[in-house]
This record gives sequence, C-alpha cells and structure tokens, in this order.
Amino acid sequence: MSEFAIEARGLVKQFGSTRAVDGVDLAVGPGRVLGLLGPNGAGKTTIVRILATLTRPDSGSATVADHDVVTEADQVRSRIGLTGQFASVDNRLTGFENLLLIGRLLGQSRRDARQGARTLLARFELAGAADRPVQGYSGGMRRRLDLAASLVGKPRILFLDEPTTGLDPRARRQLWNLIGELVTAGTTVLLTTQYLEEADALAEDILVIDHGRVIARGSPDELKARIGTRTLVVRPASPSAVETVSRVMTELTGSQPERQGGRLSVPANDPDLLSALVRRLDELEIALAELLLRSASLDEVFLALTGQRVESEQDQPQVES
Repeated sequence: MSEFAIEARGLVKQFGSTRAVDGVDLAVGPGRVLGLLGPNGAGKTTIVRILATLTRPDSGSATVADHDVVTEADQVRSRIGLTGQFASVDNRLTGFENLLLIGRLLGQSRRDARQGARTLLARFELAGAADRPVQGYSGGMRRRLDLAASLVGKPRILFLDEPTTGLDPRARRQLWNLIGELVTAGTTVLLTTQYLEEADALAEDILVIDHGRVIARGSPDELKARIGTRTLVVRPASPSAVETVSRVMTELTGSQPERQGGRLSVPANDPDLLSALVRRLDELEIALAELLLRSASLDEVFLALTGQRVESEQDQPQVES
C-alpha cells in the first residue's frame, strides 16, 4: 500500500496550443486536505478531471487509492466522490429522490438506498426539505445536497472542485464545517479554490498553481513565511483622523499605506515601527479603534509569487444561501 491516497508525477495535459497542466507533481496523505490555489484558468479543474478519470493525461502518471487513473479507471471511480463547480443534482427531483437514485445506480438495495438518503439529508440539515423539488432550494442548500450526493457511495477520497463558488459567507462557512467533519472522520480531500480564506481554513498543505505549473508548495504558514513580510494595520477611532494617520505612517515607513474604508495598512519590516507609531499617535492624541501587526496573508503570498491577486471573500458574488 502506498503512503499516499493520491499521487501524481509529471502530469501534462494540452488542449491545442494551450498547456493546461504542465508537469504537475502532487501527493496527498490519507485523511489530509491538499488545496490547489490559483486564479481561473490556472489548470486546477483539469488536474481534478485527470485524477477523477474524466480526462486522460497526455503524459505523466497518477494513482488514486493505489490504482492507476488510466489503466484502472473503474477501480478509481468506485473509491472516490466528486463535487464539481456547479451542482449536478436533478432540479426536477426532490432531494430524497436525487440521493435515492444515486444509491440505486451504485447497486445499493432499495432499503439501504432509502436509509442512506435519509441519513445524509439529516446530516446535511436538509431533512426538512427532503421531499421538496430541488428547483426550489437556495444556492447553499443545493451545494449541500451536491456534497451529500458525492458521499452516497461512502468514498474515502473526495475531490472538491471550487465547491463554494457563488455562495455567500454564511453558506460557505456552513459547508466548510461539513467538510471539516468529513476530514476528521478520515476522508482524504483534494480541494481546488480561488478563495484565500477557504485554502487557509481547510487545507493543511497548499500547491499554488499558475499557468498549469506548481509555483509554490507548503502549509499556509510556511507559504506566508516565505515572503517574510508583516503588515501593520491601523484604524483610527475617528474617520476625520485617517488623513493624519496616513501621513504619519508614510513618514515612518516611506510608503503610502493602502486604504480599505477607514483602515490603513503598510508593510512593517522594521521591528521598531509599531512602538514608534504608537508614540507619534499618542503625541497627536489620536485614539485607535484597531491596531494590528500581522503576518503575510495568502493574498500577499500569491501577489508576490505571480504578480496578481486571487479572490477573497469580499470579491466574490453574493447569492442567496
């Protein structure tokens, strides 16, 4: 038995003149979460499709649950669950009917399929809507049902391809909690995301993907430590003091602080910056509502590595949960 639940070496996939996946290596230990972080078009979904046996690689190799994704595709499919970017359930059926249908297609007896469907609906807080057509579900309910559908076969390996796309923050966190419970129970997860908070909250290990290549790997903390930059965040108690605080921060650092509403932030490489700023603002009798010295964010890591940003929670569209 391999020490890895998922392993890939030198994966390459080309579409016409575009090399969507360009020599990717990855490995995920049992019961761990690997996050593939990158913007749209980075190659994340193509990697998932190869590992889930939906697309054949042009070169390289990959195994899932010790089975080759090309020569043993049927064995791989019987051991995995997959939730794509968009809910794949049938809108005309009820939530219960969707899960019952999947169970029967997987060869479960009618009794086991019915019992399994009811258990999953309760687990995902959908019991009250179990007998309603899915077309009347909210976005968050539909995504929970989609995740439940991927668990009907009780897989130990789960591929989640941007599972919270389009959900509002409350619905996303609800789904995060469910994913966390699965991992605690021993499920191995490969998660693709373009949301920084999602990678930080769920993934123990992260591969940063850009133009089909792995450009960085490590834990969230290791990636943040790579650029070695801390950020000083200040929010004056009075909005009228923002300009004065901005001027003081510029004088002390030589850099114009970034603004988000009434919050100002600036790189803080000097260990004496915090105390110097506090003294200056105390002299000016400026009260602060927020003062924070934090390590680099994943957004700043990605910006340093690629010169572009990926999405944060504030960037994403909001839909009904």
